[in-house]
Amino acid sequence: MNPAEFARRVLDWFDRHGRKQLPWQENPTPYRVWVSEIMLQQTQAATVIPYYQRFMARFPDLRTLADAELDEVLRLWAGLGYYARARHLHQTAQQLRDRQGGAMPLDSALLQALPGIGRSTAGAILALSGGQRQPILDGNVKRLLARVAAIEGWPGQARVAATLWALAERYTPAERVADYTQAIMDLGAMICTPRRPQCVVCPLVEQCAAHAQGRELDLPTPKPRREWPVRAVRMLLLCGASGEVLLERRPPVGIWGGLWSFPECPLELDVADWCRERLGLTVSVEPAWRIFRHTFSHFHLDITPTPARVMEQGRGVMEEDRFVWYNGRRLDDRGMAAPVRRLLAMLVDER
Repeated sequence: MNPAEFARRVLDWFDRHGRKQLPWQENPTPYRVWVSEIMLQQTQAATVIPYYQRFMARFPDLRTLADAELDEVLRLWAGLGYYARARHLHQTAQQLRDRQGGAMPLDSALLQALPGIGRSTAGAILALSGGQRQPILDGNVKRLLARVAAIEGWPGQARVAATLWALAERYTPAERVADYTQAIMDLGAMICTPRRPQCVVCPLVEQCAAHAQGRELDLPTPKPRREWPVRAVRMLLLCGASGEVLLERRPPVGIWGGLWSFPECPLELDVADWCRERLGLTVSVEPAWRIFRHTFSHFHLDITPTPARVMEQGRGVMEEDRFVWYNGRRLDDRGMAAPVRRLLAMLVDER
């Protein structure tokens, strides 16, 4: 399709039907657009909106975010998932505060050098906040372009990705770039949906090769299926004499990196022995609760919650900056993953 005609059809549709009241469209500074784009990675706009509004109310500018404690950033992110995104936001804000005077660079290569910002996110920041002609290729746009041009192959493959990037570059206009960028994302999210594309109202239907071939649901080619592995952990719900619960800060990388969680004892080890040797605690172990499963993007986690009462506490075993005795009835700013907060609430109710 002629690039000018493609852009005209997309923009005409956007003028009539596109989303124009999203909170990040108000005063679209590079900072506000950046936060929204990171939140929108792997997450739908309807889910993001309340998180974004709370986040902006607390961190209205880059310096405020940079000066905040990571715990508070993670707490406001809790429930949104993919916590590396929050850590990258905080890390990038601190880098820009310390090296760029608190300003975001308006150059794609410089943006891509920052944690958590890839080519598509950099393009969206520059296009939506400043009207720079930068192509984007988020999941919705990949799907739309793969269908319009009937591109075979999983978009995660380098060859397929290169073809889609070339199309994205070709169709991005020089005028109304911010509107076009929002429009192409909206068209993919609202019309060219994964399972029930609304081809009858799509402005590109007459030029869509997948529609002409009756293959809308075949494209883009799905990622090759594989069985997700299952990991199993035992989380210890260790309660002190006054009802306080022992929490441990997780390592900065890996699942729930930097968040507070329960200590984890290997399933094959004796809980009482492990607590005595690793934590310096004498505990009375109670029956384990029913196993529940939490699913990540690439594996299942089977959690065995095991409550225990602390009978005696030794000295010098637990690292002070890594552990805390937490009052579950007085919530604070500590960041916790949703399953951990859920278990904590169940424990408080039971006690």
